[in-house]
Amino acid sequence: MDYQNLFTQVQVVSEPHHGIPLHPYEERQRLGKPFLVHLFGRLGNAQIGPIYLGLLGTAAIFCGAICFFIIGLNMLASVNWNPVQFVRQLFWLSLDPPLPKHGLKLFMPMAEGGWWMMAGFFLTTAVLLWWLRTYRRAVALGQGTHIAWAFLSAIWLFLVLGFFRPLLVGSWSEGVPFGIFSHLDWTAAFSLRYGNLFYNPFHMLSIVFLYGSALLFAMHGATILAVGRYGGEREIEQIVDRGTASERAGLFWRWTMGFNATMESIHRWAWWFAVLVTLTGGIGILLTGTVVDNWYLWAVKHGVAPAYPNVYAVPTVDPSATFVPPPAPVLQGVKP
Repeated sequence: MDYQNLFTQVQVVSEPHHGIPLHPYEERQRLGKPFLVHLFGRLGNAQIGPIYLGLLGTAAIFCGAICFFIIGLNMLASVNWNPVQFVRQLFWLSLDPPLPKHGLKLFMPMAEGGWWMMAGFFLTTAVLLWWLRTYRRAVALGQGTHIAWAFLSAIWLFLVLGFFRPLLVGSWSEGVPFGIFSHLDWTAAFSLRYGNLFYNPFHMLSIVFLYGSALLFAMHGATILAVGRYGGEREIEQIVDRGTASERAGLFWRWTMGFNATMESIHRWAWWFAVLVTLTGGIGILLTGTVVDNWYLWAVKHGVAPAYPNVYAVPTVDPSATFVPPPAPVLQGVKP
């Protein structure tokens, strides 16, 4: 096997590049002295730094750090401030959303969801500030703002889960807990509660674009590596000045797929597929519990899924329709 360039075989070692000069109105200069890391150079560019944060970047990291410490300290407090148990049980620890009785209150006891609200506020602020930073950096460099809009699609799903849907349902308790396994448990319970999210058509689209994105990026990455011996990694030059690498790559896909994927068109396909993962996923989550209460029954009604057959002439009943609330607790020594 010759020229299998999954790893960079030759690294150019020279004086680190500090980047293009900043405009006079820039509020902060780049931070840190750039340096080279050989292991990073095996996979991509070996240079680390300098870093430009600016006012927005600094504020975003500050807010994100506050959120991180709120979640971490609450988890540490839940194990009685024991660092050993904190590390041992980290995957099971959680900072949960407010209790249902608080509804959409903005202020509540800290132990009953107040810390979750505060952590969510600082996390949302950090994400939005970072989005604004990506937009402004692209404009300052004369780029298109494609990255910012792709990032906004992910932010849309994030806001649906923690803000828009709880707002429509009328309770912050519908939000997602901060935790690893608690997050996964919430996802499973959410799907079961609303009749299996797999029957949600927007969830179906989201999965299609998710798998499609993985396939497209793998195909594109493999194609560029396959024509790396002809300079295929220099995609910009290949786009404006067609060469051997671009022609061979296009010819390969025209032979195998029936149409020609160019250096430019494959990135459009990948951008749209990736953006539509979170865009359609957010729509599906937003409709759940607000427009559709049971996705399985919705799928049966619209011919998407077959109805379960009656067993022993007993019709299938929606589990949510048979729910009986538990009796109210009776306090000892207190007459009703």
